[in-house]
Amino acid sequence: MTTTAATSTSHHLSPAFPGRAPWGTAGKLRAWQQGAMEKYLQEQPRDFLAVATPGAGKTTFALTLASWLLHHHVVQQVTVVAPTEHLKKQWAEAASRIGIRLDPEYSAGPLSKDYHGVAVTYAGVGVRPMLHRNRSEQRKTLVILDEIHHAGDSKSWGEACLEAFEPATRRLALTGTPFRSDTNPIPFVTYEEGDDGIRRSAADYTYGYGSALADHVVRPVIFLSYSGNMRWRTKAGDEIAARLGEPMTKDAISQAWRTALDPRGEWMPSVLRAADQRLTEVRKAIPDAGALVIASDQDSARAYAKLIREITGSKATLVLSDDTGASSRIDDFSGSTDRWMVAVRMVSEGVDVPRLAVGVYATTISTPLFFAQAVGRFVRSRRRGETASVFLPTVPDLLGFAGEMERERDHVLDKPKKQGEEDPYAESEKEMDEANREQDEDTGEQEQFAFEALESEAVFDRVTYNGAEFGMQAHPGSEEEQDYLGIPGLLEPDQVQLLLQKRQAKQIAHSRKRPDAEADLLELPAERRPVVSHKEMMELRKQLNTMVAAYVHQSGKPHGVIHTELRRVCGGPPSAEATAGQLRQRIAKVQEWATRMR
Repeated sequence: MTTTAATSTSHHLSPAFPGRAPWGTAGKLRAWQQGAMEKYLQEQPRDFLAVATPGAGKTTFALTLASWLLHHHVVQQVTVVAPTEHLKKQWAEAASRIGIRLDPEYSAGPLSKDYHGVAVTYAGVGVRPMLHRNRSEQRKTLVILDEIHHAGDSKSWGEACLEAFEPATRRLALTGTPFRSDTNPIPFVTYEEGDDGIRRSAADYTYGYGSALADHVVRPVIFLSYSGNMRWRTKAGDEIAARLGEPMTKDAISQAWRTALDPRGEWMPSVLRAADQRLTEVRKAIPDAGALVIASDQDSARAYAKLIREITGSKATLVLSDDTGASSRIDDFSGSTDRWMVAVRMVSEGVDVPRLAVGVYATTISTPLFFAQAVGRFVRSRRRGETASVFLPTVPDLLGFAGEMERERDHVLDKPKKQGEEDPYAESEKEMDEANREQDEDTGEQEQFAFEALESEAVFDRVTYNGAEFGMQAHPGSEEEQDYLGIPGLLEPDQVQLLLQKRQAKQIAHSRKRPDAEADLLELPAERRPVVSHKEMMELRKQLNTMVAAYVHQSGKPHGVIHTELRRVCGGPPSAEATAGQLRQRIAKVQEWATRMR
């Protein structure tokens, strides 16, 4: 077998392929798919890892290779392992278009001679690894491991995959996000040690987002982030106010973030309204464009769907979990021109709905793996010039991920051992486990970070595109926000950049002409913004309580009496609800009282 065989691959396929290739792929193999085929056919490896950005066409490459291997009798059957039930069925449907018949309902026993193989889930392999081992031993088998990062070793799925597919003739591993947060080796992946002594995964062929963007294989992504004032009550009963995106402790960021995503506040309705306006603009050029909200849990998903109905007057498709009806609802939405779908977190990975062009990231999962998978739902390009828009809360981790979309990352097997050096590869295993969890289950977060969201408001913060930031804070519904929401949905990447620069220049010029009272929020001096940082608010309350305690000893009056008197004289709510200005006024007043008594 030679590399020239790759160029004639299409001659061995069904006439329906690739003209009717799955999910809108091109009429012939893309350059990266052809390159990966040629490398594979030249080397003929038992294991091959192809890393390609979501939306690049990994399925088309894998099925083209499977067809070649079957035609040349290198293998006699195919087993596809996918993360979810929905993806398993998508693989079977895509394979059928090129004449490869896979049984997506296989569970046990002999396989009908009508099929070339099976499509199963990692969970299914985990339940019966010996069944699949026996199948791999009986006939020469190609195993396609889709999104292989799900099979990290020492996890039940990873151990089952090693057991089941160790005898396989050929193994093709696919992923758009090869990195995991832990240091567990991924089965059938080669690791190479670098000069720094760290072992990293070695892909046999890599096609990253930057290359795919340059080739117009994927859409450029515009990230629109929203900040705003949040107020919540902690488990201890303290009421805290903070601005999303300002410096805070990790716990405070988590609580402010969750307050923003609470459907009962004003942040989510404002962001959904803005996202729907963006969708309307995009649909002027892409009439069937759709939008997806990625929610954290079922209750939030239902509430978001209700908000969308109230905002748009139309019902949103609701996908709550990987149940029997979820797959058909996704398929129905994919084939329709409906505007909105709301899904619980893990349905984001592998959901191939090419018309999705607008997204709302309404989950608190903050791993780079999950973020990349989620954004991957919106980047699949169908024609040149399409852009994707993803709405985010202003959270440092998310903004960092958005700014690094074009950076390549490999799975690191070892952690640096240098003393005193911060581990750049460390991630939260708890968050990673959450991102990989199939079912919606109680995460225990409510117990650990018990709090009550009280109030939220949204403020348009900035646009992140191609690693650069544009725009300044502006109120929802303002002319400045509308300028960014109205960017055409059909533009070349350099045109997007140029238009964002013009929008920003216009906003700055417009803001400078107006008085402070009407200026964009970023232009206001810190002391005149609605809410100061969480840390400063805590310091002000602590200072007031210290001053009151000192005055207790001077005056002999109880704490409660002094606080009540301060409220009567200065006005305003209890300290926990008071603004920074009100707290400073009370501090000054109690200092004045203490001075008089000396």
